[in-house]
Amino acid sequence: MTSGSSSTGTHVESEDHPWSVYISDHPQRTESHWFTEAKRTAHKILADSGQDRLPYGPGPWEMHHGGSLWVRTANGWQMYLARAGIEWSTQFCADPVKVDRLRRDALTLITAFPTTLSALADLGYDEAEQILNEEIKDADGVARYTDSLFNSCVPLTKADHQGILPKAAGEHHYPWPVKSADFFRRDDFQLWVTLPDGTHGAVTPLAPRGSGDGRVRLVFARHGTPQGDAIATAQREHRAIILPPEHPLARQAFARQTATR
Repeated sequence: MTSGSSSTGTHVESEDHPWSVYISDHPQRTESHWFTEAKRTAHKILADSGQDRLPYGPGPWEMHHGGSLWVRTANGWQMYLARAGIEWSTQFCADPVKVDRLRRDALTLITAFPTTLSALADLGYDEAEQILNEEIKDADGVARYTDSLFNSCVPLTKADHQGILPKAAGEHHYPWPVKSADFFRRDDFQLWVTLPDGTHGAVTPLAPRGSGDGRVRLVFARHGTPQGDAIATAQREHRAIILPPEHPLARQAFARQTATR
């Protein structure tokens, strides 16, 4: 590291070498009884659902600790998402009082679908009622709720769960408000685009399909990139980054649509 100084008492520092990142093995993670039972039940639920009813498309799936609230409706099983999902590693900083709020929210929803608990019992998930009704007071209670069916079983493909662009955008790596569009966007719209520096960002159309408006809004770029800094500045100023139709990112976004015209 080098530095310069002046008579004013201020100085400038710069790095001669990039930072090094140290990666060590994390403590061995074992699968809890609660998670084993939750996964087993989730797979039974998915097997009982038609492919057109599955929340994130056909499997195979990995189970994501994303706040999975499964209920039995008149039309079959349905999954809702909790206000917050407790990732396995984040349970160790979780406040039992705050996790108990999530439990109460889950209880309120599931009580509105009165056949849910009996249907879960029929699938062999006998702990459901106890998990929902017992107040969470300590780390053990947090751990049980974290690995329960009411948090740990959002079914995602490996790509949607852990993927890295350019192949796929996994929920563990990209912000949910943007990533969620992967589950409802048109197949011929390119949400994720390659930025000039080789990193990836996301854009959204500025107008409905058929409007003739080819502009896009840049909604995500990595922190520390020029585009990420521009988005942060725009948000502070209550503005947006709007790119014209001829911009390379707009062309990427609409490439598959224009090719079919």
